Amino acid sequence: MSIARRFLIFGLVTFLSIALDQVTKVLATDAFKGKPTLSYLGDTFRFQYATNEGAFLSLGGNLPANVRFWLLTVGVGALLLAITVQALRNPVDTANLTGYALIVSGGFSNWIDRARFDGVVVDFMNMGLGSLRTGVFNIADLAILAGIGVLLIAGWRQDRAAKAKAAAASTHPVASDPAPAPETPRQDG
Repeated sequence: MSIARRFLIFGLVTFLSIALDQVTKVLATDAFKGKPTLSYLGDTFRFQYATNEGAFLSLGGNLPANVRFWLLTVGVGALLLAITVQALRNPVDTANLTGYALIVSGGFSNWIDRARFDGVVVDFMNMGLGSLRTGVFNIADLAILAGIGVLLIAGWRQDRAAKAKAAAASTHPVASDPAPAPETPRQDG
């Protein structure tokens, strides 16, 4: 795949994902902030406004503010930049490129929140059955999980194809140069 095509796919997926996440966060803030939780489908799905100072599922939320800044703003920003450079510089297939773009876009959209809202991320969705529930999440979190899923499936397919190719090669060896014909004894006469 050409570098221009990689940039186009990566840029389009990233832009659309960030735009969707940021728009839904604005809508969620307007609709749910300061209001009671809305519950649907027998409390399977909830909409509620929440902020998160930590990473996924509030991991690191109790760390001191300066540590969170260096870890979740500077560190995550550097990691996202490294993933972006890696994905754009190396020839990968469309599935892998899309997976990387989803991860980067989700991380970057949450990174935008941290930069805009003094280190916190806006979350507004929660799912579960009874007492078994997810943490409160957003579209960026879904993009990250979708990107990981795409990479896992693409890797599984590539591994399966490589194993099938190796198996086919071992059962049907490639013909090499034909063996030389056996010499016939010379008869002088």
